[in-house]
Amino acid sequence: MRIANLYSSGGAPVLSLEFFTPKNEAGRLALFRAIERLKALQPGFVSITCGAAGTTRERTADLAIEVQRELGLTAMAHLVCTGTTRAELDETLHHMKDHGIENVLALRGDPPRGATGWTPVEGGFRHANELTAFVREHFSMSIGGACYPEKHHEAPSLEADIDNLKKKVDAGAEFLITQLFFDNDAFWRFVEKVRAKGIDVPIVPGIMPVLNLANLQRIASLSPGTAIPPGLLRAFEKAEGDDEASLETGVDFAAEQCRALLANGAPGIHFYTLNRSKATLQTVAAL
Repeated sequence: MRIANLYSSGGAPVLSLEFFTPKNEAGRLALFRAIERLKALQPGFVSITCGAAGTTRERTADLAIEVQRELGLTAMAHLVCTGTTRAELDETLHHMKDHGIENVLALRGDPPRGATGWTPVEGGFRHANELTAFVREHFSMSIGGACYPEKHHEAPSLEADIDNLKKKVDAGAEFLITQLFFDNDAFWRFVEKVRAKGIDVPIVPGIMPVLNLANLQRIASLSPGTAIPPGLLRAFEKAEGDDEASLETGVDFAAEQCRALLANGAPGIHFYTLNRSKATLQTVAAL
């Protein structure tokens, strides 16, 4: 199933789930337990992330293949430019195509940990739009892209960021998934600006049900520019030390956020699961 077709079918909003590649066998077992539980939600697709420096490129592809083959779920594999040559990406794409993967998310990727800035490798791509164009030219796959309602932290302005986003769409991105956010108004302002630029592909909000205060603080550190609602921060501070109260706080906020997004016409919700099932299951149940 090509993911772009899911969004163009005119059916119900598409629920999708994101997982990261586990580092060891224990993590792998935990991941598959979570996917088995979340399969009950009948997601339109699941996505598998790749390490920022392309370090899990092969594992990402193989995990996507395994999830699709063994669990019967449409899988989308992330591809990143960071630390990866054109030849390596070509090899990975052929491997996935040969095993039935029809969907990829084309990303520039983050700098390797400890690096002060992003630099391409020799023989690699510099930007996500170049990777997107390469996939479009050489592979019959459905291609997604990333977008940032509160702008990418490296972009000089939101307008410049949207100009770069248009390059990705013009190169072949058929749908866009946002970085996580907590302010729905920021999302809809972003959508309005994007549409004004002539970008008409589906824009899917990415949502993470936050688990606790430490989780929220980590999000703030890893996603520069993501606005944290003061009320949500206070609620987590009040619930600190009480796991159930913290989980309820995160689920309640995420459910209300999703409910409002869908009521206003969002084409679906993409859940960042952190390879866990409980918070996402409870959020969807609350909808």
